[in-house]
Amino acid sequence: MNTVTRRTLSSTAALALALLSLTACGSDGSGTKSDGVGDTTVGLLLPEKTSSTRYEAFDKPMIEASVASLCTNCSVDYANADGDEGVQKQQFDALLAKGVKVILLDPVNAKNTAPWVEAATAKGAKVVAYDRLAAGNVAAYISFDNSRTGELQGAALLEALGPKAATAQIAMINGAESDPNAASFKSGAHKALDGKVKKIGYEQSGEWKPEVAAQKMTEAIRSLGKDGIQAVYVANDGMAASVIDTLKGAGIKNVPVGGQDASLDAIQRILTGDQAYTIYKPYKPETDAAGTIAVHLLKGLDVTSIASSITESGGSHVPSMLLTPIVVTKAKVAVTVVAGGLYTAEQVCTAAYAAACAEAGVK
Repeated sequence: MNTVTRRTLSSTAALALALLSLTACGSDGSGTKSDGVGDTTVGLLLPEKTSSTRYEAFDKPMIEASVASLCTNCSVDYANADGDEGVQKQQFDALLAKGVKVILLDPVNAKNTAPWVEAATAKGAKVVAYDRLAAGNVAAYISFDNSRTGELQGAALLEALGPKAATAQIAMINGAESDPNAASFKSGAHKALDGKVKKIGYEQSGEWKPEVAAQKMTEAIRSLGKDGIQAVYVANDGMAASVIDTLKGAGIKNVPVGGQDASLDAIQRILTGDQAYTIYKPYKPETDAAGTIAVHLLKGLDVTSIASSITESGGSHVPSMLLTPIVVTKAKVAVTVVAGGLYTAEQVCTAAYAAACAEAGVK
């Protein structure tokens, strides 16, 4: 397990300091002479489109905007593997062949990336682990505090259960075992839930795939019985949607289900009461940190001075920026994802959800 040593400098303060230092490099934001692709291009490889819509809708455009704001002659070379590890390896190799010297990598399978990172190092390229901690001697790591995310998920599920928690049997549908974040979410959730609920009666990986999560939920119902499940922990919103549909299809009602990622459909399910909560990880601080680290590395600047923490990974001490997630319940939709600018009230409160929005004070 990775251990994180906190420094006194907060992620927000570190990012502000980094932005100031980049501005000081030159008024055009370039800071270095452009001799080719390696000087002006940031590679960006994201893992999926289907299970989570966040990558295409938020991460990609926001990282592009962040890099452009810091380096006017820089560009982002982007590809999405759509859940295919082999495809992502081809995309990674293609970036190296083009001479890209900084690659932001959110891996499909983080356990298998050490040889990738080694190959990049041999070509003078630096790999930054984005959102998921890639194996290998990466130059930096940017994410949220994933153990804390799991704790918040577990605590929110307990809150949804209320006084029934002590007698509740719950099911857990975790993320992919190939994703180190999923392990952190799981351990954090167990920290919150173990000893606070009667029993975790069923626990399996949904592999970040809604269809797999539905299959596992069907197994849980068959194993525990329709009356044997009082709540369901689900690692993200995409899987939560299929779990909720599976419960409804089995005629099971009033069972709290939680998720993560604050997807628009999850926010709407929370407003109608179909989903108990989600976890909001504001994208802009994370994407700004990614852009800042990437441009620092393009310029040949040291990133250890702007990192807010250090993550121990495979014997290496990786400069890291780890951010704090936020729980979203029905009562908090207006003051979190709407007030924070993730969605407008108009996007959330379509005709089908107008009454639920009015009840929750979303306007």
